[in-house]
Amino acid sequence: MEPSQRRFVQNHEALCETNAWTHNEWLCRPDVVAAEKLLMVRATMPPHHCHPFHVHPHREEIIHVVSGRAEQWVGEESRILGPGEIAHIPPGIPHGTFNPFDETLVFNAILSPAVLPDDLAADEDPREVAAEAPWNTMRDGRPECRVL
Repeated sequence: MEPSQRRFVQNHEALCETNAWTHNEWLCRPDVVAAEKLLMVRATMPPHHCHPFHVHPHREEIIHVVSGRAEQWVGEESRILGPGEIAHIPPGIPHGTFNPFDETLVFNAILSPAVLPDDLAADEDPREVAAEAPWNTMRDGRPECRVL
C-alpha cells in the first residue's frame, strides 16, 4: 500500500534500521504514512549504550519511555525516566539519551515537523555536539556509554 493511502501501521510494516545509537522501527514518517507534521520511531537501546548529546535544529521532540529506564538530558538538566514518562525537547536544545543500566531501554521518539522547508532541510539533523563544551564534560563521573 502506498504511504499516502495508509492510516494504520502494524509491527510488520514498520521500517527497520540500525544506527549508531539504537535499533529503530519507524512507525510514522512520510515514506510510511502521509505524515508532514509528525515523525515517530520506536527505538531500542541496549544496556550501557546511548545517543550522546545532539541537537535537532528545527524539530521539537518528545522522548516517551516504554520500558526500561533512561538517563535523559535536556540542556544541562537530567532526570531518570521510567515507563510512561516523557521529556520534552524544544528545537535547537542539546539533549542526550543514556542507558547506563543493565536492562534494555525502549522508547518512542516523536518529532515535529516531519517535513522541513528546503532551506531548513539542508541543516544537519541530528547534529552531534557531544565533543563540544560543555557537553563533553556534562556526564563526568557517570558511567561511560557506548554506541552500536
